[in-house]
Amino acid sequence: QVQLVESGGGLVQAGGSLRLSCAASGSITPLYHISWYRQAPGNQRELVGSITSSGLIDYGNFVKGRFTIGGNTKDTVYLQMNSLKPEDTAVYYCNANDWDGREYWGQGTQVTVSS
Repeated sequence: QVQLVESGGGLVQAGGSLRLSCAASGSITPLYHISWYRQAPGNQRELVGSITSSGLIDYGNFVKGRFTIGGNTKDTVYLQMNSLKPEDTAVYYCNANDWDGREYWGQGTQVTVSS
């Protein structure tokens, strides 16, 4: 059973940085892809970015160079967030798909950006 555990959330002032990590376990092979989503109160969950097992990375339109995804889908994927804004406040979730199409979610980590 694949498990995803996020860490690294917290409170930061606007303009600051945070690094989130998503630790994946329980899969013999690298997962097909791992994605970061976020959900602010009252909003729908939106895609922040994703990385595939081959290292292809894609970002949501709002990222605009402020966030960077790295790592690998076998062990740990991180999300480096710079120049944070109050509107980045949300619960950030790790999501993964395996090669059989099964989907997994982490429990989420809160990111709060104060103005």
